[in-house]
Amino acid sequence: MKVTWEEPGWEELAPHVGRRRLAGWDCTAGLVVGGGAALMVDAGASLGEGARLRAEARRLLGPDRDVTHLALTHPHFDHVFGAAAFTGARVFGAAGLGAVFAQEGEELRVDAVRHGLDPRDAAEAAGALVPPRHSVSGERTLDLGGGVRAVLADVGPGHTAHDLVVLVTGAPGTPEVVFCGDLVEESGEPQAGPDAVPSRWPAALDRLLALGGDEAVYVPGHGAAVNAAFVRAQRDALATRFGVS
Repeated sequence: MKVTWEEPGWEELAPHVGRRRLAGWDCTAGLVVGGGAALMVDAGASLGEGARLRAEARRLLGPDRDVTHLALTHPHFDHVFGAAAFTGARVFGAAGLGAVFAQEGEELRVDAVRHGLDPRDAAEAAGALVPPRHSVSGERTLDLGGGVRAVLADVGPGHTAHDLVVLVTGAPGTPEVVFCGDLVEESGEPQAGPDAVPSRWPAALDRLLALGGDEAVYVPGHGAAVNAAFVRAQRDALATRFGVS
């Protein structure tokens, strides 16, 4: 399905794929539109932001359509705290993400407040987090209809222990698009927090590049869309930074 990406803030990456850079932490949310289903990639930093994303998606999708699938790229608050706003959607995450939500909700809340999220919004979102019902180990393909497919791939660990990326393919002649989560960042140096696995991050990017290839559009978790050469250069910089091959 071709979409007219006229909703303010949305950028067209392919006729059936768009993304939005969210205020605050410059986090990316993506929307993939098929003939019969629609996939949101990441959910924003609060329930309010998630609700706004869903409302914008509904306006883009048109009458009687809604987000049917939600993929969460990794368990950081700015990407997942809006997830509970997508009631009724099938929620996907890398294997182990559910355990993080179930066991580390308080740590996610504290981290969100530390980074500037309103404490009430952080508490509300952390309390509403529900483990994804659909766990991805390896790869899983979603047929969204109309020739649009999304391959969900557990390529980590790297930025976290639970990194999921999304490769979107459509009609012949349209570019493939890869949503990278925070395995790739364009607006700043990739962040390696206490839950990162630095020794395996370059290998995760090797898997990411093998999935998307040289011609895909790569969408970082933060910043402008990039090409394979950018991802490859960032992979080599991370290998040097962490002392791994």
